[in-house]
Amino acid sequence: MSLNSHLTELKKKHQTLSDKVEAAQKAPSTDALQVTELKKEKLRLKEEIARLSP
Repeated sequence: MSLNSHLTELKKKHQTLSDKVEAAQKAPSTDALQVTELKKEKLRLKEEIARLSP
C-alpha cells in the first residue's frame, strides 16, 4: 500500500468517526464514555495523518 493510499484510508476513517461523534452527541441516549472513546480514536487518527503527511 502506498503512502498516499494509506493517508486516504486514514482520512476516510477520520471522517467516519467524525460523523459518528456528531450523531452520538445529538442522540439523547448516548453514553458520554462512548463519545469520549470515539473522540480519542479520532484524535489518534488525526495525529497519525499529521505524522505521515509530507
